[in-house]
Amino acid sequence: MPIYEYLCLQCGKKNEVITFRVSEEVDVRCRYCDATNLKRVPSRVRVRLSEETRLERLADPSRFGALDENDPKSMAKFMKAMTHEMGDDFDEDVDALMEEAMEEEASGKGASSEASDGGGADEDSL
Repeated sequence: MPIYEYLCLQCGKKNEVITFRVSEEVDVRCRYCDATNLKRVPSRVRVRLSEETRLERLADPSRFGALDENDPKSMAKFMKAMTHEMGDDFDEDVDALMEEAMEEEASGKGASSEASDGGGADEDSL
């Protein structure tokens, strides 16, 4: 299905129009101001990837090159990129977890303080 973008000459906003065929005539109206004076503009090509392809890309070791597992900001940036690949539903859950982890790190209650005061689990207790 082709997706075309049109620029509204009235309000200046872009509008996307999905068609079922390239040859299909479309009545284009601005969804913001309902104007009919729109100009078709070049848009970026979008390719929908299968879940398998997205997961293969996530497993690519070159994505971990700039990752510093000891830097919370680096980990947060990495997790944001990973959740973007996984989709919106997963994104919300990880955002909440990352925010909680950043708050713990800022207050000094992160994983490193648990390990240093013996708060972590022993191998014998597993």
